[in-house]
Amino acid sequence: MQKLQKDILNLLRRNARISNQEIADRLDSKVEKIDATIKKMEEQGLILGYTAIVAEEAEQDVVRAIIEVQIQPERDSGFDNLARKLAKFPEVVAAHLVSGRYDLRLEVLGKSLQEIASFVSDKLASQDGVKSTATYFLLKKYKEAGLELAKEETHERLKVTP
Repeated sequence: MQKLQKDILNLLRRNARISNQEIADRLDSKVEKIDATIKKMEEQGLILGYTAIVAEEAEQDVVRAIIEVQIQPERDSGFDNLARKLAKFPEVVAAHLVSGRYDLRLEVLGKSLQEIASFVSDKLASQDGVKSTATYFLLKKYKEAGLELAKEETHERLKVTP
């Protein structure tokens, strides 16, 4: 991948709403070249979409969980077929093949703890090839997509004088 593409991707990761003109200004390039490069990356599938990072306060009716899944690999396709099948569930917002005791790491959204528990027992664990699961409910976000979400509070100590 060429340097211009990497530089554009780095800027878009930090702010997907940055204008092509601002990208051009920051990279000391022409906006037409930036337009063409972004369009080419979209066509090639290097840029798959754009998203917003949302504060927890805006998602108070959402429960997030990480579910680790141990699966039985298939003879010809390994983990891919089952991983793709599990990723298609609407509750699953991210799916990753990982190393370690478990094979897949799923991020799941639900409206309640019970809804996620039902997803695990009714939909996930009942799939052929799923050997075991471990569910972790997310309690608080500190950083997402490289962005620190909560600014650190600074408290100035009062001066004590005799």
